[in-house]
Amino acid sequence: MRARRASKRNNGFWHEHGLSLVAAAILATWIALYFISDEKTHIGAFFGNAIADWTGLLVMVLATKCFYEQGSPESKPDPHPAHQRVLRFLRQHSLTIFLIITGIGWTTLFAKLDSESKWGQVTGNIVSEWTQILGIVLLTKGLLETGSKESKE
Repeated sequence: MRARRASKRNNGFWHEHGLSLVAAAILATWIALYFISDEKTHIGAFFGNAIADWTGLLVMVLATKCFYEQGSPESKPDPHPAHQRVLRFLRQHSLTIFLIITGIGWTTLFAKLDSESKWGQVTGNIVSEWTQILGIVLLTKGLLETGSKESKE
């Protein structure tokens, strides 16, 4: 009886979403601290960089949960192979498509902001983070690293 309760507890909401919830809470903390800090100080600049880093981490956690990328070991497998060519392509590359579309959004926002403003600097860091995420997704599709458990054998 006790083992059954523990098993139910492990498969609950917290078990399934704990990583994304904690990452979101940490991101919210960095945003709050950045709001009250002076971006021209070392600690203020750190908070701004932390926002971009934790935004990237959160998108990696959530995007790899929701999207699929054919050939990428970080993505979940495609549970429903499509019979139609276009739908299959969209499903197989949904993570890349998501990152490109949202990256265009971040880049457009950055282009409209003053790059030296408080939030302009953060947005620039997020654009950089997005290109890194897209790069790692694309690179892991075709390249491997000996000794890495994520690499294809």
